Amino acid sequence: MKLYQRYLAKEVSAAVLLVLVAFLALFSFFDLIGELRDVGKGGYQLLHAMGFILLRLPGRIYELMPIAVLIGALYALSTLARHSEITVLRASGLSTGRLLLTLLQIATVFGMITLLMGELVAPPAERAARQLRLSAVGKLIAQEYRTGLWVKDDMTFVNVRAVTPDNQLRSIRIYEFDKQARLLSVSEAEEGEYLPPASWKLKNVVRTKLDGNRGSVSTEPELVWGSALNPDILAVLLVKPESMSLLHLTSYINHLRVNKQKTQRYEIAQWKKVVYPLAVLVMIALALPFGYTHNRVAGVSLKIFAGVMIGVLFHLLNGLFSNLGAINSWPAFTSAAAPSLLFMMAAAGMLWWVERR
Repeated sequence: MKLYQRYLAKEVSAAVLLVLVAFLALFSFFDLIGELRDVGKGGYQLLHAMGFILLRLPGRIYELMPIAVLIGALYALSTLARHSEITVLRASGLSTGRLLLTLLQIATVFGMITLLMGELVAPPAERAARQLRLSAVGKLIAQEYRTGLWVKDDMTFVNVRAVTPDNQLRSIRIYEFDKQARLLSVSEAEEGEYLPPASWKLKNVVRTKLDGNRGSVSTEPELVWGSALNPDILAVLLVKPESMSLLHLTSYINHLRVNKQKTQRYEIAQWKKVVYPLAVLVMIALALPFGYTHNRVAGVSLKIFAGVMIGVLFHLLNGLFSNLGAINSWPAFTSAAAPSLLFMMAAAGMLWWVERR
């Protein structure tokens, strides 16, 4: 690595990390204020709230990295421009293309960090944070429907009133249908415990079998129920798609396809997981044109404000296109990649304009 590349890497990386730490501190403070409302409920204490916030930090890093790279790179390049260091580099023969390539190499490192956070660190940390909070508060996990959680497994519909943090089911109803959509049986159980690889041990089961106009009722203290439903799928249902790993998303999408259910929302989240780390490269390219203008301290502050606004706009567009794609059934890749493509075109246009000057 050449001397100017090391220097740029040091300046940009230091600025990005500074911005990222500042954002994490700010968001953690707001998260703590939100958690203080529940401190004192059950066994939930301030120590639990702080642990919950710390476990959510990897997810925050994943969300904030593109914005932190944009603002950090913009600040570093603007400072270099104010000190005429960018001018010296260009006068020494450094072209815009080579400077952009150097910045993209720096951004690639942050893109890899974003990918690792989103795939390996954030999903289990988010799950652990949720379990810590629920265990301390003493609540069960329940879906937003008043009747509980509903899952389709082939010709069987499963209704679970609640799921404990350790993935045990409470108050289960299983409706079995035949190929002609006729109800064959209804089974009710007080609770269920998962038995790998693909079954559940149900306790205190009351089963009603239907045969034409007749029905029979039987009770069993325990019953092993084979099902494709597993704790991973339950975790998917109880976590936002954006907080899941690609592996779990792919697995759940396949489950939905097998059961002929809609997959649009999860396919968009899947493509966003692929595209989002690449947004780091787009953001650093968007920051480069700002480094070609000479300003005093007030100008640098204005550029940072512009960077914050651009970052907020990117975040809003990311959510907007995801929702519009799910509502209008747009192709999943288009919905996920549209914000990054728009900003990439803006960066290309700004670089072309700078070169023409």
